[in-house]
Amino acid sequence: MVSRKTGTMGKVTGFLEFDRQEQKYQLAADRVRHFREFTLPLDDHDLKKQAARCMDCGIPFCHGDTGCPVHNQIPDWNELVYQSDWEEAHRNLHSTNNFPEFTGRICPAPCEEACTLNLENQPVAIKTIEQAIADRAWNMGWVKPEPAEIRTGKKVAVIGSGPAGMAAAQQLARVGHEVHVFEREPKAGGLLRYGIPDFKMEKRHIDRRVKQMEAEGVRFHYGVNVGVTKPLDELTAAFDAVLFAGGAEDPRNPQLPGQDLEGVHYAMPFLVQSNRRVGAEPMPGNGEPPILATAKNVVVIGGGDTASDCVGTSFRQGALSVTQLDIRPRPPEREDKLTVWPYWPTKMRTSSSQAEGAEREFQAATLRLEGKKGKLTGVVCTRVDEKRQPVPGGEFVLPADLVFLAIGFAGSVRKGLLEQSGVVMDKRSNVVANERDYRTSNEKIYAAGDMRRGQSLVVWAIREGRQAARSIDEALMGASVLPR
Repeated sequence: MVSRKTGTMGKVTGFLEFDRQEQKYQLAADRVRHFREFTLPLDDHDLKKQAARCMDCGIPFCHGDTGCPVHNQIPDWNELVYQSDWEEAHRNLHSTNNFPEFTGRICPAPCEEACTLNLENQPVAIKTIEQAIADRAWNMGWVKPEPAEIRTGKKVAVIGSGPAGMAAAQQLARVGHEVHVFEREPKAGGLLRYGIPDFKMEKRHIDRRVKQMEAEGVRFHYGVNVGVTKPLDELTAAFDAVLFAGGAEDPRNPQLPGQDLEGVHYAMPFLVQSNRRVGAEPMPGNGEPPILATAKNVVVIGGGDTASDCVGTSFRQGALSVTQLDIRPRPPEREDKLTVWPYWPTKMRTSSSQAEGAEREFQAATLRLEGKKGKLTGVVCTRVDEKRQPVPGGEFVLPADLVFLAIGFAGSVRKGLLEQSGVVMDKRSNVVANERDYRTSNEKIYAAGDMRRGQSLVVWAIREGRQAARSIDEALMGASVLPR
């Protein structure tokens, strides 16, 4: 790991000389015809110029908690890219982030909002550079398995193979523990694989990491639903520590009149089905009907990332129209920097999926869902004020053949694993465990990621997985060389 010395930036005037430039997208008319990634990377010359814009600002808020939960040393690897030392940049980046090719694609980049140059609305293109470093590292063969030289004889079970579980498993294996990952689905990745569409992140990135982790000694057990098909007691008896990293996947239920109509679905079953089709995976035999947006008028209720993924997936399946309902007011085009920076601001954001042709309705609440003969025909909405109360005369109806409920998650699913474990949970159905040791009310069981903190970002899951791994290692060995 390197650390940049203060005042040694290679291009101290770079931020004055070069404008911000991000990687571009394929045209919407082209990219909606496929499910592949559609970003057009910058060439080396432009990447070096973007790295040169990092301005040696003194206090780099980009890699504090306000900017980067895993504390990527962003100024350091920007400098290394400017100096064309890509291999050292890769080593630096991987010292804090197990999976930068994931975050370089799907993280919303709070680091860029915290960048000092964002005070002028021209932050360094950090996310673009991060992805470029990670992709080059793979293409050049620099990313290799890092198996432990000495085995500890300790065994750890990780339940769930999303970003928190994968990060924890990799860290624990690298310090010599025998790590077993138990995954309910046929493949690893959690929502990275089954929730996030391929057009945002192709699944080959996950597959490469799984192979690397297997070479490091991690053992994956697929099709195992701990607490349902395998009793938790078997794990607590056989392992020295157990980490819960199963995510928060219990959808929030709006209890709308007409919610039982044919054509009304939660977002995740739709996205999971689509990802299985794209990945040529068989559908589970649970009797769930196919959910397809082809030739349908689609309404997506919700304003977050999951809703946006439903929008982009619907367009790729050939929807006639897609309308997104957001109960929040239309945000301002720009935030007030002096009151918000370096924190994540509320401002108008348009995702690549929304830019493909979605109609967006703000301050729009859903009153009920209408149908004929049990089938959905429309969504009855109303305009609301800033307190989310209906505005008199504000009702309107949207024709709809398909509605997706994408209004977030109520926490972890209690049935099965959590009921069997008996661990203490809070009012939001999150497992109670602090950020110091990630230990639950059962001293042998730890929790990390969305299962502990609630619905959050992939980068927070990676951070929690890494920190939980250190805590487990410290508890088992008395000390740990793993970073926090």
